[in-house]
Order: sequence, then C-alpha cells, then structure tokens
Amino acid sequence: MRVYLPATVAMLRDLVEQGVFTPVGGTGFALTPALRESYATGDTEELEYSAMLDAARASLRLIAAEEKGVPRRAVVSVDVEDVRLRPDLDFSVVKVTGSVPVKQIAAIHLDTSDAEDAVREAAEVVDAADLGDPDAEFALGEAEDHELAWYAPQELPFVLELM
Repeated sequence: MRVYLPATVAMLRDLVEQGVFTPVGGTGFALTPALRESYATGDTEELEYSAMLDAARASLRLIAAEEKGVPRRAVVSVDVEDVRLRPDLDFSVVKVTGSVPVKQIAAIHLDTSDAEDAVREAAEVVDAADLGDPDAEFALGEAEDHELAWYAPQELPFVLELM
C-alpha cells in the first residue's frame, strides 16, 4: 500500500544519515476504504493526492513542535505491507509498524523556499484552523496553495545540501 508519512526537514536529514525513516507515532495517510467512501467521485490518483495533502497538513503540526526547524512541509511516500487502518481517527489515517528502510521509499515531497513564510504562519495556527477559526483557515490555505515538489529518494541528500 502507498502510504504518505508526514515529516520535517530535520527528519529528512535523519533519513539520509540513518537510511531509515521512522514516522512519528507510526502515523501515516493512505487511500483507505473509508477515504474512498467519503468521496462521491474521484479516481485513485485524486484520492491518493488527498491522502498526501492530509500528510502535508500533519507535517505542519510537526513543524510547529520544532523550535528552530525549517518551515517546509515534507511528506515521505512509502510502499509498505504492514498497515493498520484507523478510520476512528480520520478517513485516511493508517498506522505503520516500525521504521521504513530507504528501499521502500517511493518519493519525497517537499515545499520549495517560496513557501516558507506561508508554512511558518500556518504551522502557528493549524490547531485554530481545525477548530474553525476563519483567519487561521485562511493562513492554512495560503500554505496549501503551494504545491509540494517531488524528489526521488536518491536526490534527497543533494536537495538538503542546497538548503
């Protein structure tokens, strides 16, 4: 199953150093039966994109927890078999057991530098947005208007070096 794991730049640096990625709490996002049922229409690609956006939003929470982190959303796309569905948490939420070796990573999705200001602001208000604050929702939308860039796993060391 393709799973989208939220990350931060610091976590990506750890991935390069250690050769494995450990998702926080084992939490990931995927095209689950519950996610498919929640949409009236949409093909597999569109629904997987929705799951990736859920992971990008979760990345904002991880960024907010870092004191001096780089304000860029990051998502690690992996192909794993051992996945537990968690529709009680949300339609796309899954739990992954343990760490994921680099060979199971399909791609890295990362904000570009032009998104940093919007991401920084969104990370500060993501909880308020979830509670319905319209100003916070606007700030979140500003960050989500930036498309995540796609990188092959072998490109990651070079991308991080340029940051």
